[in-house]
Amino acid sequence: MNRILIAVVIAIAIFAAGFTGGWTWRGDRAEAAVAVQEVAVVKQNLTAEQGARAEEQQRADSMAIIGATHEEERAAAPAVADAVVADLRSGALRLRNDLAACHTDRLSQAAASAGQRDAAPDLGVTLAGPAVRIGRDADDQLRACQAVVAADRAEATP
Repeated sequence: MNRILIAVVIAIAIFAAGFTGGWTWRGDRAEAAVAVQEVAVVKQNLTAEQGARAEEQQRADSMAIIGATHEEERAAAPAVADAVVADLRSGALRLRNDLAACHTDRLSQAAASAGQRDAAPDLGVTLAGPAVRIGRDADDQLRACQAVVAADRAEATP
């Protein structure tokens, strides 16, 4: 009887050890499968994050190029205005006589023509530099804004 009892206890112990080992092995396999899935998800997230960072860096680089170009154009603007004034003084450029249309009707024709003869050439040269500078600054600003919008739209479309 003792042998049968010992055999039954040993059989139960072997069964329990096998069951526990199988259950543990199954749990380890499930944890390994979950870990593999988590690693795949982390890799996908990492790839997406790296792509977003690369795109952001590319946008920042293109905006920096636009900004640098705009600053170079702003630095060159005074030289252009000075060159226009120098060309006007040397006679290489001539202004149209559009200032005559700006006179008011209250001036007599004689006073307008006399004032125009003396002041118009000097006034035109005096106003040409600031006018060219204002126009160039506006053109440069508009060109930079259009470049930013075009760069943003080009990068936003997939």
